[in-house]
Amino acid sequence: MNDLAGKHIVLGLTGGIACYKAAELCRALIKEGATVQVIMTEAAAQFITPVTMQALSNRPVYGSQWDAREPNNMAHINLSREADAILIAPCSADFMAKLLHGRADDLLSLTCLARPIDKVPLLIAPAMNREMWAHPATQRNLAQLRADGTTVFDVGTGDQACGETGDGRMLEAEELLEDVIAFFQPKVLRGQHVLVTAGPTYEAIDPVRGITNLSSGKMGFAIARAAREAGAEVTLVAGPVHLPTPRGVTRLNVVSAQNMLEATVERAQEATIFVATSAVADWRSANASDQKIKKDGSGTTPTLQFVENPDILATLAQSPRAVSGDLFCVGFAAESHDLLANATAKRARKGVPLLVGNIGPATFGQDDNALLLVDAHGARELPRNSKLALARQLVAEIATRKKI
Repeated sequence: MNDLAGKHIVLGLTGGIACYKAAELCRALIKEGATVQVIMTEAAAQFITPVTMQALSNRPVYGSQWDAREPNNMAHINLSREADAILIAPCSADFMAKLLHGRADDLLSLTCLARPIDKVPLLIAPAMNREMWAHPATQRNLAQLRADGTTVFDVGTGDQACGETGDGRMLEAEELLEDVIAFFQPKVLRGQHVLVTAGPTYEAIDPVRGITNLSSGKMGFAIARAAREAGAEVTLVAGPVHLPTPRGVTRLNVVSAQNMLEATVERAQEATIFVATSAVADWRSANASDQKIKKDGSGTTPTLQFVENPDILATLAQSPRAVSGDLFCVGFAAESHDLLANATAKRARKGVPLLVGNIGPATFGQDDNALLLVDAHGARELPRNSKLALARQLVAEIATRKKI
């Protein structure tokens, strides 16, 4: 899957040490299917050579508004008309000020000013020292650029080349790639607050043993990312998994089913959509020991008693906000057999408008999946695909069904 297939990106580089990250960003954009045309300012060429960017982009690099390679000598017109977006990474404080005032004294600023605003979006990835970033003039410029329709990506926090530490670093290439991909996704959930549960729960038997399952959390994390790409505010309640948090998503880590219930019920008060992908343990130990249970060599096995865990999906689906239609609930069913029959029965039992079924042993820990969508009108299959691709399809289904 190439998320940027068919997209043509003009990648602008301005002066700053973060130019070294632009090389990896160029590679990443191309790996995702985009074509990349690089434009560099004179200052950018002090940090990285045009030869490097030409080798990575497989295209001649432009740097002068007087470039004679263009038959009409209008590189600023030709390059902007071919683009699906102009991405400036790194974008210095000086260049942000230049964009704000509409100055056009070099090829990159001229291209930005000459672009058809309604067809060619402008994306910028700021990069500067922490004091420059925090300066009131920079913050005023940021606010006005956003008001003018420019998409301004976040900055990173950490060590800076000057030896100081703070906000202002340009995001890493993979982070910017994820943001660019998200930019091009349809914003079908704009204005919505999506709450997602993901991963297994862990129910302690003693301090070193417990009950859990093979859920990796990958499907839930993919749904959280897809919902954020679609313009939603997203909260992810995650069981014990080791997965990176999708960009722009608020993550809450929990362990047990009771932990997950409490966190989910609290966050559901602000949510408009709830997607329960987590594989919650059905039972927990009724008599968990506070010390490790040891064998004594007698051959006697400990007696374990279990109690049923709370049903998180049913609790939310039967809440007043869900009953009134303010909270749209989607459940997941991980089955081992008879998927249609079991998923249909679970949907009716939980009282949710949409139930998503899959065969657990065939998907736990995998990067792909196949889904069965079950509602009051029947069932429809989503053929095997990457979990992110399926998550985007599911998000589109939710938006349609909620009539956003």
